[in-house]
Amino acid sequence: MKKLLRLTLAILAFFLVSETLPAQCFYDADRGAYFNLDGTPCTNTVSTAVPFLRIVADARSGAMGDVGIGLSPDPNAIHFNASKLAFAEQDFAMSATYTPWLRSLGLNDVYLAYLTGYKKVDDLQTVGFGLRYFSLGSIQFTDVNGEPLITGKPNEFEVAVAYARQLTDNFSASVTGKFIYSNLAAGQIVNGETIEPGIAGAADFSFTYKTEIDMNNAESNLTVGLAATNIGSKITYTRSLTKDFIPANLGIGAAWDIDLDDYNRITFAADINKLLVPTPCQGDNCDTDNNGIDDYKEQSSVRGIFSSFGDAPEGFKEELREFVYSAGIEYWYDQQFAVRAGYFNEHVQKGNRKFFTVGLGLKYNIFGLNFSYLIPTTNQRNPLDNTLRFSLLFDFGAFNE
Repeated sequence: MKKLLRLTLAILAFFLVSETLPAQCFYDADRGAYFNLDGTPCTNTVSTAVPFLRIVADARSGAMGDVGIGLSPDPNAIHFNASKLAFAEQDFAMSATYTPWLRSLGLNDVYLAYLTGYKKVDDLQTVGFGLRYFSLGSIQFTDVNGEPLITGKPNEFEVAVAYARQLTDNFSASVTGKFIYSNLAAGQIVNGETIEPGIAGAADFSFTYKTEIDMNNAESNLTVGLAATNIGSKITYTRSLTKDFIPANLGIGAAWDIDLDDYNRITFAADINKLLVPTPCQGDNCDTDNNGIDDYKEQSSVRGIFSSFGDAPEGFKEELREFVYSAGIEYWYDQQFAVRAGYFNEHVQKGNRKFFTVGLGLKYNIFGLNFSYLIPTTNQRNPLDNTLRFSLLFDFGAFNE
């Protein structure tokens, strides 16, 4: 029991400390790079507050290596690229997803729930909505002497509303507004400061281009998407003037759909993502104004977005390591049964998340059911290690058909 309690408190501490402590690295002038004390490349992960905003909840994308920017539109498009909703075939659809979190460590009350939907206004316009809720379970708070105080139930949620419009036959754009609430340890006192719920606002901007590809014996379409997500204010849990960045992100993705015949369809998809957040500083010149706060943490949200492309301590080669790559494949038979697989890759200096994913999809009439399973390929633990996720989809527009 004590072991589980300590583990849970450690999880809470991870989310409370939105910016991880800089790695203890040293600079090797001969090799022109930073290294950990054990001689391995310096671990310099870009971290943010409210990281639950970047968790891929959709089991379909979760089975394809977390790709989703260019995939065919469904209600979960609001997470990746809401502009795809303008090309949605059904008039009204909804999706509900449940994602267990840290289940492999024996925790049963930590989970992510995600409810999304869209409604076509007319042939050109679509509105969408999303509600994301992340529960960290029940946690026993203690004082500095380890004496129990109260039992808290930290949680976070996001409410999103999107508007997508088809600008031409092949091109669409969208804007999404978001309200973010994060209550991790409200009322507790740490270092003389009372912890309060964190509140932030953000917006997504995305674009989609679709085109047919001429193939002799099959119908084929290519979809390319570009999305800037979580562009908004910084967040704080105390009255401190220093606020933390939320996970602003720039992503580009593509999906190639091939209808082999009337019954068989295959899709190849790939995404590239990069956090639009400053890279943690290394060395002795991180606090030039000597106020006890690293300069990169004092940047505004807008300045942080632009500086994130050229502030890595090791220069351009380290900037390239901050790109995250994912790829997936999907096969449908008779639009009723799907098999999926994918791979996700992150550089060892930037988190080292590497894993394979597999999954299945079933569709009957207005109902759809998707499953996904994550298989890690490194010793780096993933909160979704060996966890089964599932999503329910409801295409209410199929009633008319």
